[in-house]
Amino acid sequence: MAEQVTRALKVGLVLPLEGHADEAIAHWNDLKTMAQHAEAVGFDLLWLVDHLIYDFAAMAGVPDVPVWGVWECWSMLSALAAVTTRVELGPLVACTSFRNPALLAKMADTTDEISGGRLILGLGAGYHESEFRAFGYPFDHLVGRFEEALRIIHSLLRTGAADLQGTYYNVRECELRPRGPRHGGPPILIGARQPRTRRLAARYADYWNGLGISDAANLAPTREAVDAACAEVGRNPTTLERSHFLAIDLPGGYERSYATEVRQFRARYAPLSLETPEKLANVIRAFALEGVGLIQLWPEPNNMASIDALAPVLQLLRQSPE
Repeated sequence: MAEQVTRALKVGLVLPLEGHADEAIAHWNDLKTMAQHAEAVGFDLLWLVDHLIYDFAAMAGVPDVPVWGVWECWSMLSALAAVTTRVELGPLVACTSFRNPALLAKMADTTDEISGGRLILGLGAGYHESEFRAFGYPFDHLVGRFEEALRIIHSLLRTGAADLQGTYYNVRECELRPRGPRHGGPPILIGARQPRTRRLAARYADYWNGLGISDAANLAPTREAVDAACAEVGRNPTTLERSHFLAIDLPGGYERSYATEVRQFRARYAPLSLETPEKLANVIRAFALEGVGLIQLWPEPNNMASIDALAPVLQLLRQSPE
């Protein structure tokens, strides 16, 4: 039986950066209002996706679906850091192929400075080939590129310096100056589901992030695989914090009128219905009992009303279970 965790559970909200045919994109003032409201009702973290464009016709073989637009993540993230005061925030996750890794480390330290030490740096290799092609980024050897980027970013944030002559990236006597508010920089979060990327998370991350599991009872094999990756690199598994992404299907959300095939593609997130606040609070508590200390919620639809719908869940989580 899983040992009950004693540390406080953190619950975060993924804010909408994307827009599509069925719903207008949220603009800056909308995002600012949502972020401040989410902070006021008790969310612990705010997250932004890092994409450049969504092309479902190419990504999921879905014809006749308009391309979705997406705001640039780091511009919005730094702005949100300046208009919030308590919540932690970060990209879920920043694609290391979109920006030079040394520059990305500097961006992260700068955003951490703006926020007063509230950034969590989510990092990933990327997967949506169409946006790589559209914006001119190479799509080959994604994990190899990711590994070199992690070596540079981790070294710069943790020591302030990096020097790497790699296959994909080269930095020479690179220094991170000035430094942000935390010695060693912000914590790093990596989502990894394959053996090689799990080992990278075990080596470089402070948080491992999971998705696609909506029942904590099914989490054990994944947890054991992450523990095994830690053992491979000589790390105590208890030092790698665990986080998990949960999609929440509110009325008119994941079943709204965009193409059925897109809904099927999004179903990989295993969305949960918000039947009652009590039931969702119990689902989240079950993940906490399995060792997850940080939960990200992505509601659909994603708007002010969804924040209000989730507020009672946060209130219940602040109470001790009966």
